[in-house]
Amino acid sequence: MSLDKGTMPEISAGDYRFAIVASRFNKKLVDALVRDVIDTLHGSGVSSENVRLLRVPGAAELPHVCNMLASTDEYDAIIALGVVIAGETPHHEIIGFSTANALQAVAVATTVPIINGIIVANNRGQAEARTIGDIRRGVEFAGAALEMAWQTALLLDEVLDAQDARESDEKKGK
Repeated sequence: MSLDKGTMPEISAGDYRFAIVASRFNKKLVDALVRDVIDTLHGSGVSSENVRLLRVPGAAELPHVCNMLASTDEYDAIIALGVVIAGETPHHEIIGFSTANALQAVAVATTVPIINGIIVANNRGQAEARTIGDIRRGVEFAGAALEMAWQTALLLDEVLDAQDARESDEKKGK
């Protein structure tokens, strides 16, 4: 497991809007992720009015709600939070792979960054280390959302400028 987080750029995030979609399953651990995400967003200047929290039954339901939120064009980034712990079957692997693929597909299709904050662990100890322990991935998920909202805003300006240039060239007959 890598703990090399790199350095995040200074971002003025006061105007950015975020949605957090969190699973109710493994509530104590997911609640710790939610607290860390919200605290990190607030610490970066994001107001409470610019953070929306929704709950879903489990991790499998996260992509559906993230897709609906991304379709509104109201959020600069969406953070999906859940904790899936291995049991006697490979169900945790199925949920981990399928949700990761679905969340990435939503992000690519909508151009809204979707942060995959689903912890998939082999046991409760690993899950606790990443949520209520020393690793605290919620802080990282919020940081990723802040940076991706910022990067997307920068790139969106470039994309719009390029589209305007193409349309201008088309009108000129080029």
